[in-house]
Amino acid sequence: MKGVMRFGKKGKLNPRYVGLYKILKRVGKVDYELELPTELAAVHPAFHISLLKKFVGDPASIVLLESVALKDSLTYEEVPVEILDRQVRRLRNKEVASVKVLWRYQSVVGATWEAQVAMKAKYPHLFPSDSIPT
Repeated sequence: MKGVMRFGKKGKLNPRYVGLYKILKRVGKVDYELELPTELAAVHPAFHISLLKKFVGDPASIVLLESVALKDSLTYEEVPVEILDRQVRRLRNKEVASVKVLWRYQSVVGATWEAQVAMKAKYPHLFPSDSIPT
């Protein structure tokens, strides 16, 4: 299941792409300093070139920093909005039910497949009591 921690130990700016930030200067051969907003003051502004991507494509794929309620620890809680799809996969001798979950601050493209049992235990409000047996 998706973790709750974002902008944390897994990477500096972890959700796919956080925003468009201006490159201020080249620090080394492979490092660049970015102009970050004050909300990200705790994040060091120097980034390795492998962490930077040229923006090409759908602007809906970017998470706007203003729309995310960041905590002081630069994390936010990802909350499921709705179940988009269901499937049952057969793994050797057992069946595993999965649900496709749309998360807050993500587009439909960012929806993920999660184990139905875990989602139902953590977020029972997404499952009407009579619709899905576990």
